[in-house]
Amino acid sequence: MQNKLLIATNNPGKAREFFELLAPLEWVELLRPADIGLDILPEEKDSDYRINAEIKARAFQAASGMPCIADDSGLEVDALDGAPGVYSARFGGLGGYSDSARRQYLLESLTGLPGPWTARFICWLAFVDREGRIAVWKGECGGKIVPEERGTDGFGYDSIFEVEGTGRTMAELPPAIKNRLSHRARAVEAALDDLTAYFGLRP
Repeated sequence: MQNKLLIATNNPGKAREFFELLAPLEWVELLRPADIGLDILPEEKDSDYRINAEIKARAFQAASGMPCIADDSGLEVDALDGAPGVYSARFGGLGGYSDSARRQYLLESLTGLPGPWTARFICWLAFVDREGRIAVWKGECGGKIVPEERGTDGFGYDSIFEVEGTGRTMAELPPAIKNRLSHRARAVEAALDDLTAYFGLRP
């Protein structure tokens, strides 16, 4: 039985979420790239979340020889015609800057535009097994952008994204709730049955 799964991301916040979300696979050993001495940065060449997720999963699987799971996700703001979208991690050319700088740039971009600033987080999840076979799933979380940061948990745009129906930003939600409602949580939820089938039932 294959009992190791590589979480194909170099983002510590994202890796932490994956470890929490994949906890139901308690008989599978979850690994970060650093755990196996792997340091690669696949180039995301496409303007499509799904294709970028597949690129990352295939690159890490080829480099490690292990089953890998990767995602590509982004924030889409209606008032900005869907931006930043797949460019969320490098919005405004700020890829080398902090999450805080990108949040500030987003809020500045919305200045003067009428609200509410409806938005959604999108996540495409890709899994590649040892034989190179691939499966993909999608998750989405709706809400709106708020004009000032709220909450200290989370990363990325979490502190300015109010989750629909909660009255709280993603960064204000307790982890147990975030891990039910987030875009990444919904993508992983869609994947769990297939991952369980691949890794087999708990011994």
